[in-house]
Amino acid sequence: MDQSLNHTSDNGNTVNASYHAPEWAKHVIWYQIFPERFRNGDPSNDPTRERVGGPEGWKISPWTGDWYKQTDWEQSLGDSFRDGVFKRRYGGDLQGIIDKLDYLQELGIGGIYLNPVFDAVSLHKYDTSHYHHIDRFFGPDPKGDVEIMKREDPENPDTWQWTSADKLFLKLIKEVHKREMKIIIDGVFNHTGTDFWAFRDVKEKQSKSRYKDWYSVNSFADGNGQKFDYDGWWGVKSLPELKEVDGTLLKPVREHIFAITKRWMDPDRDGDPSDGIDGWRLDVPEEIGQKFWKEWSALVRRINPNAYTVGEIWTDKGREWINGELFTAAMNYPFTEAVQNYMIDQSVSASIFMKRLRSIRAGLPNEAELVQQNLMDSHDTPRLASMVVNPGREFDTETKPEEGFDVRKPTSEERRLQRLIALFQYTYVGAPMIFYGTEAGMWGADDPDDRKPMVWPEFDFEPEATHPLDQERPADENAFDEGMFNWYKKLGRIRNEHLALRKGKFRELLIENDANVVVFARFLNKHEFCLVAINRSSQTQKIKISLDHFEVEEEKHLENVITGNRAEITGRETAITLPPISGAVLSPEQS
Repeated sequence: MDQSLNHTSDNGNTVNASYHAPEWAKHVIWYQIFPERFRNGDPSNDPTRERVGGPEGWKISPWTGDWYKQTDWEQSLGDSFRDGVFKRRYGGDLQGIIDKLDYLQELGIGGIYLNPVFDAVSLHKYDTSHYHHIDRFFGPDPKGDVEIMKREDPENPDTWQWTSADKLFLKLIKEVHKREMKIIIDGVFNHTGTDFWAFRDVKEKQSKSRYKDWYSVNSFADGNGQKFDYDGWWGVKSLPELKEVDGTLLKPVREHIFAITKRWMDPDRDGDPSDGIDGWRLDVPEEIGQKFWKEWSALVRRINPNAYTVGEIWTDKGREWINGELFTAAMNYPFTEAVQNYMIDQSVSASIFMKRLRSIRAGLPNEAELVQQNLMDSHDTPRLASMVVNPGREFDTETKPEEGFDVRKPTSEERRLQRLIALFQYTYVGAPMIFYGTEAGMWGADDPDDRKPMVWPEFDFEPEATHPLDQERPADENAFDEGMFNWYKKLGRIRNEHLALRKGKFRELLIENDANVVVFARFLNKHEFCLVAINRSSQTQKIKISLDHFEVEEEKHLENVITGNRAEITGRETAITLPPISGAVLSPEQS
């Protein structure tokens, strides 16, 4: 009998029975780290001018500086802020992440997603130089690591060694696992950097390179005026695309990617993956055919059946990639857009908002909706706080200062809305993912402004007083927002203490367009549940909630776990009064 027979889920969707979401992925709160900007734990390994390609006078940028203020060496590159910002380095490294694991634990984080950590020239590391090594400046001995790399044949895994950065990364994995947390890393397999060892060989030897077929080359230099030309990712020549043929990558490219997949998932190659990463986030997977991903995904499952894979897929097409043959989940950007439309832009009604969420969930395998990464911002979007400051824009569109995007700090009322959005994010079905610093109050426009150095409470930061377009702006105090951190910490504790918020089914209970109110339940059964009420309106609302779907004792109360207040049960309903732009999470009072 076919073991992959289809069945029908509770919501009527036909799904593939072979789909499996690892149990641990249903319980985590994700935290996304952009390593170069998270924490400089070891200033002795800071990037060098030579590697960065900086101008005369280049040096590491001050972590606590005014973001838009140009240094002397930046001004030598041009008058615009953008002329120099991409040459900046702040020195974030693996030691900095290790140093702050206790901070993440305090926040209630269960899973860490790292933007690329492989050796690369850029600040973002999507331009890989070596997949089989961690970036030289993320470890304690950059010069020594380079010497190790020189002694290897990068195409032959039998010659690969462990650099100091590699070993520190393995220590990071161990420290993460010691805290019963998980860690996934970025897999960037559509393109490499121009410094990638195979591309360097192609550039040097042209049509005589043994790696000439690895890339989408349009023409080779021939000495008669014909220039070397190749396809770059979205036309970006610093990101040469690996060639795709018949829905997959060439065999030697696949073999190399499979080798590095094994290396990071089972470093000591003993068949026990506990010393390796717990999964992957896959960069632009739609730009490589599914034939490749099916083969790669099968390898991942063989190494670690409980691995988690999540694709960067911005549309509802994510459901085409979430099944037993491909990925566990998708980055839930459709969720982000829906929340922006309703809670920030107020361009749709509460009923349309909930209908949109139903549509996003439709078609997913049963367990899959529990493990989607529900994010509100990332390294590719404006920060949530600045989305709130700039309502009424199409999702992730016109999000730069030169497009009219306001770069100021949010007001207290705007912060109130951010807190309500976070409450919804932490209680809705799926796994919330926080972009580093959102919990600390960081704000910023789209790339590069969403990648500022993390605001740590022990540092004193200059006010943000400079405007990137030399316009007038308020001088905004820039500091760790203790109140916002405590709010996210509280939400993390509530989610981690209530199984219904992690694994519970989802049921809409009340949608009132005129009052701008939404109430839903997350429930395991009739006795174990949480009721979530959201008041998006600017008026106080008294909300009556039916309890017909649940069994409760009249002499008991429901506790609002946000405030600690009690809500009385009268007959088959309860009532709660919510101030403007606020929410509540009600749970049966414990005996």
